[in-house]
Amino acid sequence: MPSIIVGTAGHIDHGKSALVRALTGTDPDRLPEEKKRGITIDLGFADLELDGLRFGFVDVPGHERFVKNMLAGAHGIDVLALVIAADEGVMPQTREHFDICRLLGVHQGLVVITKRDLVDDDMLELVTEEAKELVCGSFLEGAPLIAVSSRTGSGLEELRKQLVAIARKVPPRSSDLVTRLPIDRAFSMKGFGPVVTGTLLSGAIAEGDEMKLLPPDLKVRVRGTQVHGKSVNKAYAGQRTALNLAGVEVQQLERGMILAEANTVRPTQILDVAIQMLPHASRPLRSRSRVRLHIGAAEVLGRVRSLDVTAEIPPGSSAFAQLRLERPVVALHDDKIIIRTYSPSETIGGAVVLDPFAAKHRVKEIADVRRRLGKLMSASRIDKFSALVEASATRGKRLEDLIAATGWRREVVTRVAKDTIDTNAVVEADNVFISAESFDRLSKRVLNELENHHKREPLTRGMLRETLREKVFANSLSELFSAVMRKLESADLVVSEKDIVRAATHKVDLSEDDARLRERLERIYLEAGIEAPTLDDALTKAGVATAARVQARKVLQLLIEDGTISRVQNEMFMHQSVIDALKEKLRTYASSHEPDRLIDVAAFKDLAGVSRKYAIPLLEFFDRERITRRAGDKRLILKSQ
Repeated sequence: MPSIIVGTAGHIDHGKSALVRALTGTDPDRLPEEKKRGITIDLGFADLELDGLRFGFVDVPGHERFVKNMLAGAHGIDVLALVIAADEGVMPQTREHFDICRLLGVHQGLVVITKRDLVDDDMLELVTEEAKELVCGSFLEGAPLIAVSSRTGSGLEELRKQLVAIARKVPPRSSDLVTRLPIDRAFSMKGFGPVVTGTLLSGAIAEGDEMKLLPPDLKVRVRGTQVHGKSVNKAYAGQRTALNLAGVEVQQLERGMILAEANTVRPTQILDVAIQMLPHASRPLRSRSRVRLHIGAAEVLGRVRSLDVTAEIPPGSSAFAQLRLERPVVALHDDKIIIRTYSPSETIGGAVVLDPFAAKHRVKEIADVRRRLGKLMSASRIDKFSALVEASATRGKRLEDLIAATGWRREVVTRVAKDTIDTNAVVEADNVFISAESFDRLSKRVLNELENHHKREPLTRGMLRETLREKVFANSLSELFSAVMRKLESADLVVSEKDIVRAATHKVDLSEDDARLRERLERIYLEAGIEAPTLDDALTKAGVATAARVQARKVLQLLIEDGTISRVQNEMFMHQSVIDALKEKLRTYASSHEPDRLIDVAAFKDLAGVSRKYAIPLLEFFDRERITRRAGDKRLILKSQ
């Protein structure tokens, strides 16, 4: 059975609760203080079945002191019943409640003039004209306007007919969104434990489901589900839902929390938004102002930072801005926010969330930020996707980041991602998304970094791979480094050699002096054989002055990199041909000592013709090279691979 949420709105004592009671037979005033004082203080709920439709009524308080309670229940309503008393007409809270509903994006509704039995026809006509003037130019212009008496029942039947007619025009809730239920009540029931209620905005919740309570990110399990007071196996989007939860204490629950499926939405504290100021707001909204923000059922304090050229947003105007909240809340792209002044509290405007995980912007970035936020206001999901990815700059976004920002189900995000990639606006790299422009920027940074390194160190083969990653990709998701390197390698712009990366055009060009030094060093180590000199002795023998030894070490490094010289240990180097000859001696020795193939230090000294000073470092070198393997106080000579 389709469910429609009807929200009442209007001034205090205009008969909202009496109207709900007359329609449904249920008194929405549940608190003893409400019954004692005769006014609605907190949210009330009732339900009604008509012509195959289930109506859930959310009755809100009309007193100005309880507007924050009204706002907790106003989210998620499908149809507005704007209530105006015939004996008083339009009052301040009538206007404020109506403004709030418009800012929240309600598109269907009707006007109900209550207390018809208390006025004559002339007064009724006057109030009717006043009501029409109020709704002129809004979604309620031309909507049904019905005069009723909750006491006598006059007009109630017509009201029921109009509710059914309007309900049939309400579009179904989107099935593309993840499950999300803002909590507007939390209490404990004897024998059951913690219970939360709210309007299920999207998705579905079934008994036994594992859910997340956000904030503070608690894992809970649904023990029982009720819709409009009746136990059901599953609740669907658009229904007033009560859930019995396990895994949480009632003291941990509060209005404004969100119940959602795991690994979807996340809390945030910085949001980029589009603000719309009310034309009759009493003051402009100044940048850095502290305000009260109502997001879903939550109220949170925050500050506004204008992203416009001016430092304030005048009444009746719109602007991009950033909201920085004093505590985390769950908000998604396209969510609606009500903005009220800090003190005294007054509704002055609303906002639409564009980027719920925004970064703090620098002044020089504002033009690009405004352009990107303009794309987020587009109806195109491709535009939205590319703008959210672009906002991450060179960091990139994972699929989970985009689900958390949009609230779209995984399969929806995957489909939109594919369509966006087809436009060439976004690149996908190992399940990380980045704008094509940012991907190219990272590629250019890699080439520039390598070019600069080659200029600084012309005698080195290249740059350490990890050093390059740290310099260019320190603020990027790890997958992007590999993706960029693959692209540059496939384009023959970069060459990777084990842990070294170089530009494809880079070649080591030695000066005449360095070339002669290279030849001298190679000859010195070749002639020294096994008992090679220390590096300092070799450089002295090659005639290298102390001041030139840093450059000389670079020349030696070239000999190491091209395989001419091997580093045996720290400052001990040997010519590769000497090492190769010694390897051959070891293999010959092993073949004559089958099957054990073992050699001790003394035998190795005799075999190599060296003292212990050289024997131990050489054996450890051969261990590292997998020529030998230590076996107690001996070495096993491994067979050639």
